Amino acid sequence: MPDIRPTVLSIAGFDPSAGAGILADVKTFEACEVNGMGVVSALTFQNDIAFEKVEWLELSKIIEQIEVLQKRFGFEYIKIGLIENLEILYQLISYLRSSCTNVKIIWDPILKASAGFKFYSIENQNLLEAICTQLYLITPNIPEAKVLGTNNDEQENVKYLSSFCNVYLKGGHNEEKTGVDYLFTKDKNEILFPTTAGIVYAKHGSGCVLSSAITANLAKGFTLEEACWEAKKYITEFLLSNDTLLGYHKI
Repeated sequence: MPDIRPTVLSIAGFDPSAGAGILADVKTFEACEVNGMGVVSALTFQNDIAFEKVEWLELSKIIEQIEVLQKRFGFEYIKIGLIENLEILYQLISYLRSSCTNVKIIWDPILKASAGFKFYSIENQNLLEAICTQLYLITPNIPEAKVLGTNNDEQENVKYLSSFCNVYLKGGHNEEKTGVDYLFTKDKNEILFPTTAGIVYAKHGSGCVLSSAITANLAKGFTLEEACWEAKKYITEFLLSNDTLLGYHKI
């Protein structure tokens, strides 16, 4: 009997080191046993420790890539990573929701490269809220969550944003409880995801991998909480896979 896997789409930047962005997303999709496809939103010039520059693709070219895929495939779950700014993100999400029936969109808000390169700032809170009302889940880390709102407090900001969509707060930058994540659901549940490992090794693109694993698990039919637990297991194995900045995806 053929192995019919759900098809998942990533819209993200191209990282030549394959540690982050669209290549990392597709690696994760494959390892999580979904059929992963990718649309490029930007070309980045980087390796695992240095980021030199980014060249953005026009929205029309991003949509053209999606349209070709839609002639053959349907997408119930789409992950969005690196995008030029909130205005482009809003237009892209509006297009996806109009062209994909009942699509659930997961946004990993990449505002700054791990090497320090800043992509854009959150300056329009009303636009951010309008975006979140169209999303199923956002997956910020703590530095991102600190600027995704009007408070300089990640917990307060994500609790507020969870009134618009579900929020998974990644805890890799948690100074008090390293590796402890939180899920704030739209129906006001707060679920803690403790780390199950002692020492882990930092990885380039670990945030991309975790968000992609959640997306893959949702596509496989897991509930949101189950998808997050499974993704937490996956990212832990990924972080433990070696002591370099580029992790191994085990299949």
